[in-house]
Amino acid sequence: MIHKRNFSLLFILVVCCVLSIQAQQQPISVIPVDSSIRVGKLDNGLTYYIRHNALPAKRAFFYIAQKVGAIQEEPQQRGLAHFLEHMCFNGTKHFPDNSMIHYLETIGVKFGENLNAYTSVDETVYNIDNVPTTAAGAIDSCLLILHDWSNDLTLDPKEIDKERGVINEEWRMRNSAQQRLQEAMMPVILAGSKYADSMPIGTMDVVMHFKPQVLRDYYEKWYRPDLQGVVVVGDINVDEVEAKIKRLFADIPVQSNVAERIDYPVPDNEAPIVFIGKDKETTGVGATVYFKHDAAPDKMKNNIQYLTQDYILDIINMMLNARYEEMMQKPNPPFTGAGVGYGNFFVSKTKDAFTASVGCKESDIEGGMKAMLREVYRAKEFGFTQGEYDRMRADYLRQLESAYNERNKQKSKGYVNACVRNFLDSAPMASIEQCYSIYNVMVPQVSLSAINDVMNKVVTDHNIVIALTAPDKEGLTIPTKEELLSIISDVRTEKLAAYVDKVTNEPLIATLPKAGKILSTKKNLLMRTTEMTLSNGVKVVIKKTDFKKDAISMQAISKGGTSLFPDNDMIDINNIGVATVGGLGRFSTIDLQKALSGKMVSAQPSISLTTEGIGAGCSPKDLETMMQLVYLTFTSPRKDMNAFDSYKMQLKSQLKNQAMNPNSAYQDSISKCIYGNNPRTMRMKEDMVDKIDYDKIIEMYKERFKNAGDFTFFFVGNVDEAILKPYLEQYVASLPSDGKKEDSKKMMYVRSGIITNEFEKKQETPKSQVFMMLTGDKKHTQRNSMMADMLGQLLDIVYTKTIREGASAAYSVNCQCDLSSYPKQQLMLKISFSTAPEKKDLAMKLVAEGLQNMIKNGPEVKDMEKVVEYKLKNYAETVKENAYWMSMLTQRWLLGVHGRAKGKKYDSVLKSITAKDLQNFVADLYKQNNRITVTMTSPK
Repeated sequence: MIHKRNFSLLFILVVCCVLSIQAQQQPISVIPVDSSIRVGKLDNGLTYYIRHNALPAKRAFFYIAQKVGAIQEEPQQRGLAHFLEHMCFNGTKHFPDNSMIHYLETIGVKFGENLNAYTSVDETVYNIDNVPTTAAGAIDSCLLILHDWSNDLTLDPKEIDKERGVINEEWRMRNSAQQRLQEAMMPVILAGSKYADSMPIGTMDVVMHFKPQVLRDYYEKWYRPDLQGVVVVGDINVDEVEAKIKRLFADIPVQSNVAERIDYPVPDNEAPIVFIGKDKETTGVGATVYFKHDAAPDKMKNNIQYLTQDYILDIINMMLNARYEEMMQKPNPPFTGAGVGYGNFFVSKTKDAFTASVGCKESDIEGGMKAMLREVYRAKEFGFTQGEYDRMRADYLRQLESAYNERNKQKSKGYVNACVRNFLDSAPMASIEQCYSIYNVMVPQVSLSAINDVMNKVVTDHNIVIALTAPDKEGLTIPTKEELLSIISDVRTEKLAAYVDKVTNEPLIATLPKAGKILSTKKNLLMRTTEMTLSNGVKVVIKKTDFKKDAISMQAISKGGTSLFPDNDMIDINNIGVATVGGLGRFSTIDLQKALSGKMVSAQPSISLTTEGIGAGCSPKDLETMMQLVYLTFTSPRKDMNAFDSYKMQLKSQLKNQAMNPNSAYQDSISKCIYGNNPRTMRMKEDMVDKIDYDKIIEMYKERFKNAGDFTFFFVGNVDEAILKPYLEQYVASLPSDGKKEDSKKMMYVRSGIITNEFEKKQETPKSQVFMMLTGDKKHTQRNSMMADMLGQLLDIVYTKTIREGASAAYSVNCQCDLSSYPKQQLMLKISFSTAPEKKDLAMKLVAEGLQNMIKNGPEVKDMEKVVEYKLKNYAETVKENAYWMSMLTQRWLLGVHGRAKGKKYDSVLKSITAKDLQNFVADLYKQNNRITVTMTSPK
């Protein structure tokens, strides 16, 4: 049985709040279910969810969710829930061996991206995403795959043995410092619960040696229809799909004497539980304090009280996190970062927790923890202010309004997730319209006193868990268990003062600049854009789309970047983003956040090696505010020494132990091999931080943004030109300009020749990490860009077959092929993976053989067809995204392209590429003899 004591404390408060609301409004007790989702249950217990949604058009998503995971394993089965997930792709009744993957890839469904699964402690979920519904038989085939996953795995012993090595390499790849600390933590903080030993990856002793029958026993015991939910969402006929599901899944029998699926409890604790963990590869000190509460029972999640509690806890988190952000802007903040949240207690579904976490300075762990806890207990004792609540409530309702405005533009994946969570967690499944109606009644009626009452109760005097993790190194003193307990007791008894909320009511721009003019306007019919020239020389390109109703994106971009600064400024160049850490105009970062509450707007500057720019976004109703932010970002970076000192403190803490992570040495070696001793690749170290010149950085920033006339502004989204024009004149045409045009300096060339660096480095989990890179001159054209991407995908397919499936030598091999335009037009093929030291030579040999076979024989035609189908499908979807068109417009600007739009000929160009073309493409790359290899291997 799950105890209800802690949940009831919160629930009683929330019920009182809801009764107050219902006294003023028409009572709403039960959360409605989205009527557009067809929900049913077969006689054998299988649940199904079906919804029609045509975004993306002519696509469908197929999921099967299982209410089983690692928690159902017996000791001799540790890791088999996850192993079984792998086996679902290695042979079923109707799709033997790897034919499932092969078939789906022929219709553009890519393994690992569209076809995947995950196993967690309490659940396992399989997905087939973005299936083209126009492909003959695709819907029937995908339903048949779900059916086979449910009840008809072959579990061939030969396939099981092949997969052991793959999972062993997955364990090796994932066994980071964080993973090791989590595994050490679970038996302590979850003591007395089955959750204490339930990590899905399991133990490699079991994975490598279990008998196949043990896996089959787990499958037959737990994979059964009463624990399974099928979800189909997309551009489909709901009635037809429902009939198919009823017909197809009805043959799965109901098991007799089924095992009970237990919701395993986590015991309460009167005295605090303390965990202290160290690892040789973790780089920072972190502490978390949990205040445990029993999770809301599933039967309570369909009523208004549950939604109200969820809202209150969200608001509490938002307000307390805002206080921590404010503390980080003060001189010498006591920690490197802090935050709170509310959700599952670690991996448990039966216990929730209010969680407060902090990153500590090594020199003052106690001070950091106390400062973090002080804010928790301050909020518990005094609550929050009306101003804090008003701002966060405005933000909350604005996000809700945006979702409502976009209700007809919701993608299928969102509906899939709602259905999956409803099946697995009994999460509410109301429509956006229903949520909008409920929250707009509920939220204004939830008083500050109700919020503060819940805050007071959520921080309890019992059910406390403390977890501290730190680097395992000489000279670092960390608190003992007794000292950690004293930290909490000390803060509890401190005399605290209430938080003071300081707010400025000034306008963003006190005195508006003198407006400029729009000198010319013309239409680009090929790109379907409007192009303008302003009186200060600024170019403007507007691309109106209807993909999202409540979104406008903006990019202002100019050539130059940090390449125009000398190499001896590299410390300041590496930290040039600190120029705006103090805020804008008269507003500190925190004051600016407060001033923008209730608005959906952002603006962020960036200075790269070759360009400088501002990325911004807003809702159409907040367009003027965005333009004001852009103006201030150009003209008024605000100096704030307190914010700068905080930045330095955080950076020092981040850099202090970076060398403890072996990946630092690995990345340094890669960078040196690619660029030699180029000073532009300098990595920041702790002793460099105090050399950062804040004043100089601000001047460098101003220098890059002083000439707006060299910028082009791109607007993409729901842009009304008539509304935008006066803002362009007021806030863009008024920007300073000197009429000069700049370009970036050419530098950072990749080294040529054959370069190899193989070295040994101790790693807590023995492994070899391998990086290979081939480069060559290649003209940047649409066709070449397509072939580059295709080459990367084709090698992915090859190495999945040979290295993962054939040799079990790596969990995955990452292949990426790009065609760059700067500093010269160049093709870059990167191949990387991690493996066991004893398998390194074999894996590298297979990489080389795959490349040579591609050069000698070209890609297999069937693989070519798979990649073409995927790219066609992917292009049809991405071309309907604002981000695609922004990338398209800015890339064409960078390359100086003024011709026909890419999308006009995309399909025909792609289909014209042959296997022979790809063969010649990779052969030309290889014969240029520019190859870099870096390997880092654990010593024997």
